[in-house]
Amino acid sequence: MHPRDQTIFALSSGQLPSAIAIVRVSGPQGGPALIALAGKIPQARMATRALLRGADQAPIDDAVVLWFPAPRSATGEDVAEFHVHGGRAVLAALVSALSAFENVRAAEPGEFTRRAFENGKLDLTEAEALDDLIHADTDRQRRQALRQLKGLLGDRARDWRERIIEASALIEAGIDFSDEGDVPSELVVPALAKIEALSGEIEEVLAAQGRSERLREGLVVAIAGPPNVGKSTLINQLARREVAIVSPHAGTTRDIIEAQFDLDGYPVTVIDTAGIRETDDPVEQEGVRRARARAAEADLVLWLVDGSSRRNPQQGTAPVWTVRNKIDLDEVSQRPSAAGSVDPGGGQLEGKSAADFAISASRGDGLPQLMAALVSFAQNYFGSGEVGLIGRERQRKLLQETAKLLRRSISEAEKGEEFVAEDLRAAAGTLGRLLGRVDVEHILDAIFRDFCIGK
Repeated sequence: MHPRDQTIFALSSGQLPSAIAIVRVSGPQGGPALIALAGKIPQARMATRALLRGADQAPIDDAVVLWFPAPRSATGEDVAEFHVHGGRAVLAALVSALSAFENVRAAEPGEFTRRAFENGKLDLTEAEALDDLIHADTDRQRRQALRQLKGLLGDRARDWRERIIEASALIEAGIDFSDEGDVPSELVVPALAKIEALSGEIEEVLAAQGRSERLREGLVVAIAGPPNVGKSTLINQLARREVAIVSPHAGTTRDIIEAQFDLDGYPVTVIDTAGIRETDDPVEQEGVRRARARAAEADLVLWLVDGSSRRNPQQGTAPVWTVRNKIDLDEVSQRPSAAGSVDPGGGQLEGKSAADFAISASRGDGLPQLMAALVSFAQNYFGSGEVGLIGRERQRKLLQETAKLLRRSISEAEKGEEFVAEDLRAAAGTLGRLLGRVDVEHILDAIFRDFCIGK
């Protein structure tokens, strides 16, 4: 039997032990499994209490079962759910009982969602949004993924594809009736108008696409600087937990330490890098090399120095903010801090130098001002208001290809309707790949393998 025709099962709730564990079963053996374990198939979509028994009739658990007959289920197949007590022994007994059925096996990562996709319950953009929703770390990521899961991009893509097909039908009719005098021009002109309007809509979406992709990936902030200036203390303060070892000895951090946190709803990854200095230690040299490379890839660099220094290496393309630490140990710091006004668009202070902050990472002085500036930078980086439609590179590339084909179809109209028709057919096919309805088998494994088991 083909794996897609087999019945699959998996734990669909959280890590054990837990109060309740939910085991989902999808496929043709879902009904027989319910009868064998619970004694009967309950009323559809009605939670029913049942004593589950194994093949030897020994009790497994006093549970709640649900039945979702096809096609009105999450996967489009017969689906059974077993809500049992969340102990490891209970789950092991239930898994053993399910595994004993012929053509019933444990699900692979993403297999439930893939079956839902294959059975038309959701398109590929919605499947990707479901994965993003599961992995959302901040409220803004959650809202974006939920909007996509509701079909925000998929609905637009389906509308665009239908309009391309309508324009293509007019072009094809013009070709078929080319001997009818003025008929071709009467059909081609409105078709080209449809294509022009459609191309403008897609390009408008592409123009705003950067915010969505950036929100999904998050903002990367690198803390760099010489050794022993408090980089590890600062990352601990920003993350509000001990993620790095703090030591008075230089060279403590020899590799890259990362911490993820929620900055006013924006996802941020802060990187604590090795102290940048000249050294003969080969291990520390590798740490410095990695620190320079990681800082060059960051979206923002916080160049940390002690309180009296203002040295700020302007390297790389990312904005660099000077953060003068240990101001509580420096007499100069007793004067009012110069830190404050930051242009969130480029991280530049009003004036000639880069943004300059004076803080005490150990005592907390100046940290509220630094955090406020980071929030402003994130707001500008991700964009204000609702994000765009595109959340992934795959989606962006397919829409770019669609827009290119539409523009080319307009420019080639003078060559003949056949050229226009061919470009429109290709554009409709590209949107079909976006939705997962045309020639996408080779990318499905790559998308669904990143899902958790049970989804």
